[in-house]
Amino acid sequence: MLRAAFCTLLCISASLAVADDYPNKPLRLIVPFPAGGPTDLTARLIGQKLSAAWHQQVVVDNRGGANGIIGQDAVAKANPDGYTLMVQSIAFSVNPALYKLPYDPVKDFIPVTQTGSTPLMLVLNPAVPARTLKELIAVAGAKPNQLNYASFGQGSIAHLAGEMLKTMAGIQMVHVAYKGVPQSVADVIAGQCQVMFPTITSALSHVNSGRLRGIAVTSRQRLAPSVSELPTMIEAGLPGYETGTWHGVFLPAGTSPPIVAKLYNEVVRIIKLPDVKELFLTQGFEPLGTTSAEFSKFTRAEMEKYAKVVKAANVKIE
Repeated sequence: MLRAAFCTLLCISASLAVADDYPNKPLRLIVPFPAGGPTDLTARLIGQKLSAAWHQQVVVDNRGGANGIIGQDAVAKANPDGYTLMVQSIAFSVNPALYKLPYDPVKDFIPVTQTGSTPLMLVLNPAVPARTLKELIAVAGAKPNQLNYASFGQGSIAHLAGEMLKTMAGIQMVHVAYKGVPQSVADVIAGQCQVMFPTITSALSHVNSGRLRGIAVTSRQRLAPSVSELPTMIEAGLPGYETGTWHGVFLPAGTSPPIVAKLYNEVVRIIKLPDVKELFLTQGFEPLGTTSAEFSKFTRAEMEKYAKVVKAANVKIE
């Protein structure tokens, strides 16, 4: 008994000593998407601040492909020594419902902290004779499959947001998948599609100019100040409707708790810096910094939520 207790103390002491010395070499921050997107921008910002605070190089490694699965698999199989970490998006919780994964999204990762979140905005081409969600539902209900809704990819959050609207409102619209945000937004403006759920930042300038009509936001609470006049989907008539995208930091499973705690404390400190908060808000993200336990619970709830959406809508990735 004493020997076991002594061994436990030795292990704890060794783990704490490793954390005290961490990091003593460059870190690799994997982004499972190409450079230039919101996940990449979040990762590079955090990487720069970590490097400045810890006086160690943080190398951002873009491993795009298969909606983030390739990069995420690399993290799952990495040495859990704290020197490989990842910034991932909502794809972390959506992919299990869409793909056969080479890793276990629950067992193979430690969610460190959710760095930020942003809702989507329901927008219409101005030619659609609807100014509220209820009016849109009435128009779509009267003309099944006559309205097209655009997304920036099959299985993307914009696609699933549209499917949630169809299921919860009992309407039929035709999904049109694009390969990115710019073309999908452009075609809604041009009238090729009539409905879309883009991010706030990609829609706001077009709404302000009148090229698109903003109907509602997909968050639980209204956003201030840029779109505070828009109701939430819940307020507009769909109880329980809430969606959006998010980013967070992950480590491979098996990373020692003291190292997880050290990384968590530093990332949360970074998120609270005035310049970082300002940049997040400029990009349309609400800065968060949740605990590891909160983030773990959140990612599992998101998996369950979108698994139901995918099943109900029979979403298939071709």
